[in-house]
Amino acid sequence: MRTAQQILADAAVIAVVGASRDPRKAAHSVPAQMQRYGWRIIPVNPTADELFGEPVYRSLADIPHPVDLVDVFRPAEDAVEVVREAVAIGAPAVWLQLGIVSPEARRIAEEAGIDYVEDRCLIVERAAAGLTRR
Repeated sequence: MRTAQQILADAAVIAVVGASRDPRKAAHSVPAQMQRYGWRIIPVNPTADELFGEPVYRSLADIPHPVDLVDVFRPAEDAVEVVREAVAIGAPAVWLQLGIVSPEARRIAEEAGIDYVEDRCLIVERAAAGLTRR
């Protein structure tokens, strides 16, 4: 199991489930900042068409290329299904943002052998490690 910082260092493409159009929400500002530091952000949201200059996909299964990390901005009760979808598309890691915890999602990820982080923020970990992809 890689550390949170190793996961970020190894990732180039991050699918963000629950990405928001609202710049006041963390589900918008966090992926926008990660994009500024060089990560490719693939937004997943059933109600938007484009975010961060990228096409928005309705589900993880709709993304036509591999992703390195699935970042989750959804309530904990939704995390279980998102982790199942992440496993189904072959994502090597799942990250539940700050405040999101799901023992069932963790179990699914561990059983599938994928890296799992919960209740931590991408931008905090990126800053702590001084990571950039630029």
